This record gives sequence, structure tokens and C-alpha cells, in this order.
Amino acid sequence: MKRWTGWFSSALFLLPMLGMLVPVALADDGVSNEMFAVNNVWMMVSAALVFFMNLGFAMVESGLTRSKNTANILFKNTLVPAIGVLTYALMGFNLMYPGTFSLGGFFGFAGFGLNAGETGGTSAYNVGYTYWTDFLFQAMFCATAATIVSGAVAERVKLSSFLIFTAVFTALVYPVIGSWKWGKGWLDALGFYDFAGSTLVHSVGGWGALAGILLLGPRIGKYVNGQIRPIMGHSMPLATLGVFILWLGWFGFNGGSVLSADPALVSYVLVTTTLAAVTGIVTSMMTSWIVQKKPDLSMVLNGCLGGLVGITAGCDSVSITSSIIIGGVAGILAVLGVLVFDKLKLDDPVGALSVHLVNGVWGTLAVGIFSMNPAHTFMAQLTGVVACGVAAFIGSFIIFLVLKLTLGIRVSEHEEMRGLDVGEHGMEAYAGFQTFVTQ
Repeated sequence: MKRWTGWFSSALFLLPMLGMLVPVALADDGVSNEMFAVNNVWMMVSAALVFFMNLGFAMVESGLTRSKNTANILFKNTLVPAIGVLTYALMGFNLMYPGTFSLGGFFGFAGFGLNAGETGGTSAYNVGYTYWTDFLFQAMFCATAATIVSGAVAERVKLSSFLIFTAVFTALVYPVIGSWKWGKGWLDALGFYDFAGSTLVHSVGGWGALAGILLLGPRIGKYVNGQIRPIMGHSMPLATLGVFILWLGWFGFNGGSVLSADPALVSYVLVTTTLAAVTGIVTSMMTSWIVQKKPDLSMVLNGCLGGLVGITAGCDSVSITSSIIIGGVAGILAVLGVLVFDKLKLDDPVGALSVHLVNGVWGTLAVGIFSMNPAHTFMAQLTGVVACGVAAFIGSFIIFLVLKLTLGIRVSEHEEMRGLDVGEHGMEAYAGFQTFVTQ
């Protein structure tokens, strides 16, 4: 034990010296070699935390759906980050950060593949970290946007069509819209602000989910004779564990979006993020208890996620009090959103629309209401929400529609009834607990 303690102490002693290992050519006059190293380490840790969110999404989605579809959901959540990162490396990164734009700041492309170019390995957008760290962090965000769609179309979408949708969505739709703000496009010039992606990640994914839900239709048995029939998830422990994993990942999602290891700003962002999450939990509990007469755990879990989504756009620029208000409203919207979408017969098994779409919009508009920066105006925020929403919905709708008219996007009634695990994969997630039907 003493031996390992000695190694650990030595590592801590040497950590501040790591910056000396960074070539001087990679650092800028305004960023010391030491801070260059620390910034990169924090950004890579944040990227790892965002990557870990894929497991959280997988657990939430599988826990809130039926056991007969668990392997299918886990399969999709394994393929989404793989497809997302590959397409982002092939072209998405250079679409989102093109350097120069044509068509008035609406479109730009820096070429296929990854190439540090004349930057010498340093990010062209922030001298405090490398090009490769930049790509890794942004690629995790790209995969997250596509994962949002997965849960909303669960239990009836055809696997092959969903994977094709994911590839096109992550290669074109997400990076082009993201370039309008984060790539210094027309929304950035307009003054639109979205610190970590309430709109650019969450509501963009939410609009894609809405397009899929509309074209797929509800699950069999969800709406019968004008009545809403709840379809219960098979594992609330799994869903709860997934939410806590997502909450942990959000520290990297928002904290990493500082794009440096600035101790004051990173710590402040983590505090506002946490306060919004816990307030979302409380208000969703109260709303559920009042409206449904019983406190619903699934609603509380979505209230937590709603609070996190809501604060993501302005976690660096709103006050502590405002972060509590934003999270509190988000928790209420997370509950009411589920009920309203059910009334509209929009079947969303995991509540992705209320969490990511509704609260993505709310959080972005909240920046225009609560931001301490006078440059963040409500009209600029509204313009960004509408523009990104229209582009994301139309783009996603076209992709799903083409797939529906060609390959089809919904499994057969027989496959849906016996479960996608058997129908799409010929296997069970929980061997021995289900009847394996071979014919």
C-alpha cells in the first residue's frame, strides 16, 4: 500500500510539470505551456464524461421501455456513437467549423477528413487546446444529438433505417446547424447565444425525434378507442442509474464547454448546472404529485434531465437565483410536456420531446430573459430557436420520409408484438425470462 501511495504522491508532484512537455510551438503568447497542458487534460476528461453519457442514455431508454426490446435499444446506443464519431471525422467537423463561409454565413466546408493544417496541432478557435482535443470533444456532442432520437422512436423503428438516419443526421443536419453559431456563422453574428447546446444539441435532437415520431406513428396498443394506455418500462432501477450517469456526464458537457480549465468559470458552471438539476427534481415531483395524485418516479427522472437541458444554454451567464428558476420551470415542463404530447397522440416512450425539445427551447429563451450579459437579447434567442428548429425538423423529416418510401421505417406488426430483440436480432436481453419465438 505504501508503494502505491508513493507513486500517487509522485504523480501529483509531477503533474504541474507536464506543461513543460508541450512544444512551445503549440502554445500561444497568451497561454502558458502549463495552462496549455491543463486545458487539454480538462477538455479530454470532459470529452470522456460526455462519452460516458451514451451509457446513461442506453440505460434510461432500456429501463423506460419493455424488456422485449432491450437488446435492440442497447444495440442502437452502441452504434450511434460509433456512426456519429466516424461521420463527424469524415466531414461533420469540417462542416461545423469550416473557417470560412459562403451563402451569407449559412454554409461552409473545410474538406473531408481530419487535418491540423497550418495550425500545427492547435485549435483554430481557441489557442488553449489542440486541434485533436477540439475534435474529440465536439464529436461527443454530435453523437449525443443523434442518441436523443433513439429513445423517442424506440420499440417500433426498423434498425437498418434508424442507422442510416443516424449517419445522415450526424454528417449533415447537426453540423450545418451547429456551424451557424459555434462555427461563427450567421446566428453568431446575430448575437444568438447557446453556451453548451440547449438548442444546438438538445432541441436539434428533439426536432429530429419529433419528425420520426410523426412518420412512425404510435406503438401498438398505446392509444385505443380514444384512450391513452400507459406502457410501463421494465426497469426503474436501470432508468434511475442512467439518469445519475447522465447527470455526472453533464459536468463534462457544460463544464467542458468553458473550453479551458479556468477554475472560476468551470466551478461556477458546475454549480448552476447542479442547482438547475436538483430544482428540476423538486418541481417535477410537486407537479406530478398534484396532477397525477401520486409522485411518479419516471417524471422526477425526466425533471432532473429537463433541468439539466434547460440550464445548458446559459449556465455560464445567469445568476445563481436564475439557475434555480430555470431548473424549476424545466421540471414543471418535463411533466406537463409528457401529458400534452400524450394528448396529441405523439408516442414518446422515454419523454425525449418534453426533456430535450421543450426544455431545449425553454433554456435557450431563458438566456434572453435571465442572462447577466446585456448582449444576450430575447429576439436573438428566439430567432435562433426558430431557425434551428425549422432546419432540424425539415432535414430530419426528409431523411425519415425518404427512408419510409424506400426501405420502410417501421417493423412489422408481428415483430413489434413479439419484440425487436427477437425480430431484429434473434436474441434476448434477459435469457430465460422471455419466451423465445422462432417462427
